[in-house]
Amino acid sequence: MAANDGRILIVDDDEDILVAGKLLLKRHYGTVVTCNKPELVPDLLAEQSFDAILLDMNFGPGESSGDQGFYWLSRILEIDPQAVIVMITAHGGVNVAVEAMKKGATDFIAKPWQNEKVVATLSASVKLRRSRSEAEELKKTNRTLAKAVSASNQPILGHSKAMKDVLSMVDRAAPTDANVLILGENGTGKELIARELHQRSLRAENVFMSVDMGAVTESLFESELFGHKKGAFTDARDDRIGRLQAANGGTLFLDEIGNLPLHLQAKLLTVLEQRKVAPVGSDKAVPIDVRVIAATNVPMQKLRDEDVFRQDLLFRLNTVEITLPPLRARKEDIPEIAEFYAGQYARKYSAPTKLFSDDALHAIEQYGWPGNVRALRHAIERAVILSEGDMFEPQDFQLDEQPNQPGAVKEVKPDAPAVQLSDDDLNLERLERRAIEEALKKHRYNISHAAKDLGLTRAALYRRMEKHGL
Repeated sequence: MAANDGRILIVDDDEDILVAGKLLLKRHYGTVVTCNKPELVPDLLAEQSFDAILLDMNFGPGESSGDQGFYWLSRILEIDPQAVIVMITAHGGVNVAVEAMKKGATDFIAKPWQNEKVVATLSASVKLRRSRSEAEELKKTNRTLAKAVSASNQPILGHSKAMKDVLSMVDRAAPTDANVLILGENGTGKELIARELHQRSLRAENVFMSVDMGAVTESLFESELFGHKKGAFTDARDDRIGRLQAANGGTLFLDEIGNLPLHLQAKLLTVLEQRKVAPVGSDKAVPIDVRVIAATNVPMQKLRDEDVFRQDLLFRLNTVEITLPPLRARKEDIPEIAEFYAGQYARKYSAPTKLFSDDALHAIEQYGWPGNVRALRHAIERAVILSEGDMFEPQDFQLDEQPNQPGAVKEVKPDAPAVQLSDDDLNLERLERRAIEEALKKHRYNISHAAKDLGLTRAALYRRMEKHGL
């Protein structure tokens, strides 16, 4: 917007001031509105917004205290907190005008004024108003983006006692700023619970920043989390904000925290204790205000081993501890989860909506689901794509035989039959599938470890698992 497109309001009971001000300012601004009765200002503000308002300190004969100016300054700021107000005062009222600035005025002009001074003051005021407006719009945009990014399109499913206990913990912990540690096997929905905690917190309008600690290489740990300054190391071509600073005001989700080496745990602990972060290459620490939610599939018993995890960091992370039950411990939730994903994937693939036969429901309820909800979801997706009958049947889910021990940790067989390769088979698709299968088995379906072994990110591994139906 050009300067001559601006809108100025002059409020003064002196007609000479109003006329002189309008003649001067209409050469610089598109709209100049004058008002000789301050009680009309609320109606004017209701009709339109102004880039700057010139407001007299006194109205009526003999008034010199400035009380009326203070009153109308306050009223205008109540109506429009972003208003930019320049006070008009006599030379002897400079102290009063300075007091008005302490109460929210932007600047003041002394009578009799100098035209150049008025134009310069209003020019600066109009720029300030536009900067405030842009900043407010940016805040609104950021809040909308943060909400969109933080929101999950996947509901928390299940009405078992185990899940009710989890949600009860979420209800109590979410509104607080307490750090939360979420424990549970792979695929139990730890990030889903973390997002729910954020959405129900006082930080919900700010960012939810997720960091996969298992995927961050040691060499890039400080740069990723703390940021860096240009030239701090060979590839640092620009200043970069770290994840901790980017999450300022919001929630920082540290996924797979149990995979973080001890020496890096110490660096993270220092930042969380001091609530300050110094980018790599800078000696100046920046204050941060984040709520920390951490998650791991490492059992608490192992976390309490000082050779595995720093106890002072554990103490700081688990003000509130939430343990997610494996799917085999809440079998009554399986039909609800299966039906939800069956409907979701039917819509995604434009496939017919199907019911589950009694045998199919019994089969998926009795299966141990070592990959938990994630494995069930993949099995449902494959069944939606490949099943040919009018209903889902047990064979559509290709469930493998498992040991009978209740609660035993079972090795997961891939959702589709393993690919048999001859020694001279060089088909890339089959080689890739076999490599992924072997990595998953080797690391007992720990996605972070398997991805690292394969030289992939977790997201890339998930994409390949879905591609091969694993």
